[in-house]
Amino acid sequence: TSAYSSPAKSLGDPGITPLSPSHIVKDSDADDAVEQLFLVVVAIDFGTTSSGYAYSFTKEPECIHVMRRWEGGDPGVSNQKTPTTILLTPERKFHSFGYAARDFYHDLDPTESKHWLYFEKFKMKLHTTGNLTMETDLTAANGKKVKALEIFAYALQFFKEQALKELSDQGGSDFENTEVRWVITVPAIWKQPAKQFMRQAAYKAGMASPDNPEQLIIALEPEAASIYCRKLRLHQMIDLSSRAPVNGYSPSDTIGTGFTQGKEHVRRNRQSRTFMVENVIGEIWSELEEGDRYIVVDSGGGTVDMTVHQIRLPEGHLKELYKATGGPYGSLGVDYEFEKLLCKIFGEDFIEQFKIKRPAAWVDLMIAFESRKRAAAPDRTNPLNITLPFSFIDYYKKFRGHSVEHALRKSNVDFVKWSSQGMLRMSPDAMNALFKPTIDQIVQHLSEVFDKPEVTNVKFLFLVGGFAESPLLQQAVQSAFGSRCRVIIPQDVGLTILKGAVLFGLDPAVIKVRRSPLTYGVGVLNRFVEGKHPPEKLLVKDGTRWCTDVFDKFISADQSVALGETVTRSYTPAKPSQLVIVINIYSSEQDNVGFITEPGVKKCGTLRLDLTGTDAAVPNRREIKTLMQFGDTEIKAMAVDVATSKSVKVGIDFLNY
Repeated sequence: TSAYSSPAKSLGDPGITPLSPSHIVKDSDADDAVEQLFLVVVAIDFGTTSSGYAYSFTKEPECIHVMRRWEGGDPGVSNQKTPTTILLTPERKFHSFGYAARDFYHDLDPTESKHWLYFEKFKMKLHTTGNLTMETDLTAANGKKVKALEIFAYALQFFKEQALKELSDQGGSDFENTEVRWVITVPAIWKQPAKQFMRQAAYKAGMASPDNPEQLIIALEPEAASIYCRKLRLHQMIDLSSRAPVNGYSPSDTIGTGFTQGKEHVRRNRQSRTFMVENVIGEIWSELEEGDRYIVVDSGGGTVDMTVHQIRLPEGHLKELYKATGGPYGSLGVDYEFEKLLCKIFGEDFIEQFKIKRPAAWVDLMIAFESRKRAAAPDRTNPLNITLPFSFIDYYKKFRGHSVEHALRKSNVDFVKWSSQGMLRMSPDAMNALFKPTIDQIVQHLSEVFDKPEVTNVKFLFLVGGFAESPLLQQAVQSAFGSRCRVIIPQDVGLTILKGAVLFGLDPAVIKVRRSPLTYGVGVLNRFVEGKHPPEKLLVKDGTRWCTDVFDKFISADQSVALGETVTRSYTPAKPSQLVIVINIYSSEQDNVGFITEPGVKKCGTLRLDLTGTDAAVPNRREIKTLMQFGDTEIKAMAVDVATSKSVKVGIDFLNY
């Protein structure tokens, strides 16, 4: 017998059976929602390491404004965005976000700071948690736990208030939340529960509500980048593969120096925080023809994800060719390697203790590392110095009874030395070695994507996201794939997603075809066929032999779905007298699913249609139509009793089952 017990048998629920023939109706006019008019679109790029927002008024969509500069900021790190860090008081109330949170936490006395709750890089938790629910916890720097939903809602509420305040100051009158369409970006490789979690957190933050879900769009990061890249003009990017000078720099100095000169040039023209997006299709784009393919590689702090798009002319709509893939290969991997190196030199036991006992000093050390990390380049010859906080040196001596210098001499890490100014001196090779595992994973993953049959003849590779600023990553991608396609980097690469998300909010219809990340279907009963159906699935009801737990497929994983497309199936109650009809919706990452009891099949929705009190003059074979509409990152399902047109709707829910 099956190792998985049958849910249908235990429910004693007669269930539904498909009305043959099962037919699919494609109907994209089903979306008769009234288009709401918003005055402004605000996009929030909620990143693993840093976050920011940008906005555009619907009346002048060609101007994209990036948020005000933040107070604080680090040497060697441009701060158009703020660190994704949040601080709660000992009473668990929101205190501050970003640089403000970091600096305040840092200035607290150690006796006090251990009671405050400080969180950083917490977005990765949504990617790494297998069974994410509304109850999932996050752990603060002091080891205390808080519900993830609360932290995310606090962070989004902070951005909501900042943005509304900036809009009000600019317009001279109070801006209402109802006038704003919000866009929040998430990695494309996130599973459905994580995407739904973001939406729930935004509702909790008061950006939109279940009654008005259209006010919030959850956009996929590489898609947003893709939309922005279409608008690029040649002077707004660096083409790593061109042998001709770009902007008058020869290719040899494009990597690294061309970038800084390019940046200088941008900085001079960027006293304003407003970017003009000319309403033309960029020059790069004009080289693309109908059917051309390109890859967007979005490399951020936590994840790297890749999407393959194809152009559909005349409007230049995008079609997703291959489902988004990627993994946790963001620049955090480099920090992790640095931590491993410290463990190797000073001992894991010490590092663990130091992080708990001196959390603020640990944050300091990682900030010092961050600015040196950004100075790493393929052709660098002089060493990189990382200042060790005084409390690190002091605590190490107490902990071990000998000096940090002694530890460095004793450890066999020959390319990290102690400099007399109290710094770790790393050779460029040592720094490059910290990048290697992460960059290798990115290149490896990209190679696998390039080998897929759907991904032949790719013309361009757009490298975007914060990690794309790294010359080491640029060089690795160029040398691995430069012969297959042109590698292009937008100039203000860290803001690409933010700007694309604003453009997406202004015109959500630009993405026309997506790949479904999962297979969806409903649980039904079929007539039992000897020899075809497993005997343990036999259910006898009123003399009829049924096979239970059958998965009736609506759509397969990786199948193309047009936005707003509706898939319809017809069912009839297995027992004609049945008055309450329960339709359970299931999803799976597998393509071929036979039964809802197979491993990996998860329930993600229930439609409960109550037909009591409807007229007796109902045909003996009642038809129940079930529709699933595939929207942006949300999916809606609906069941209709054809005879009485009584209906019930539900949103697919991955968090509460």
